Amino acid sequence: MKSEQEWQAILTPEQFRVLRQKGTERPGTGEYNKHTQQGTYDCAGCGAALYKSDTKFDSGCGWPAFFDAVPGAVVRHEDNTMGMQRIEICCANCGGHLGHVFKGEGFPTPTNERHCVNSISLRFKDE
Repeated sequence: MKSEQEWQAILTPEQFRVLRQKGTERPGTGEYNKHTQQGTYDCAGCGAALYKSDTKFDSGCGWPAFFDAVPGAVVRHEDNTMGMQRIEICCANCGGHLGHVFKGEGFPTPTNERHCVNSISLRFKDE
């Protein structure tokens, strides 16, 4: 596992803030929010495949939304910060913060989940 100093050397300051310090980018500002190309969304920190484009949907939330991750690619942790209970999602390979997952919002998806992911945590790779 890399040290925080090693992460700072390879990530941009904003990537470090989100991936390593659990920050959030402003809604509607990320490059992948309205992105529709076919391919894979990989972790911007370590390059592990996280999401396939066929699981991405437009939730209108201001961040890229997916209804499922690549099997085994994402881990979930209870997050009780900001006065609410949420489920944080992180890269299973490097532990980088991706965002949060929300359940039962009524989107017409097979899992009834919305993985709300920071664009800056991702790197897109064409098929």
